[in-house]
Amino acid sequence: MIISKLKNTLVFAAILVVSLSASSDEFSSEDEKRWMEEYMTVVTLGEKLFHGGLKSKNTVSCDQCHPNSTSIHPETYPKFQQQLGKVSVLAEMINWCIMNPTESDPLKLDSSEMIALQAYIHWERRGVKLAPGKH
Repeated sequence: MIISKLKNTLVFAAILVVSLSASSDEFSSEDEKRWMEEYMTVVTLGEKLFHGGLKSKNTVSCDQCHPNSTSIHPETYPKFQQQLGKVSVLAEMINWCIMNPTESDPLKLDSSEMIALQAYIHWERRGVKLAPGKH
């Protein structure tokens, strides 16, 4: 009985410690300003890549099919993507476009270029309600 109570007390103490350490940090306005500046640097890189900076093998750029990232609808991913034949995330569809219309080599999904392209595409659609799976 004493061992059972001790176990329960230890479990409760562990849960309490975890829940206290899981509380969110407080961020200053300076933190938020710096983070937004860093984010916008990535968005700017993505915009450059999107508008011809990928150096495709056939000179096709993303903006030729999607001016200012129109008709991409990043808010609908993940979703079934007919070209890929499966439910996919935005980065996979970006790579499909890079390999097909631009006839170039795909980007690594965690590359700075892929992150920048996604940041730009999402920035262009900021404020649009999320709608995963929608076509």
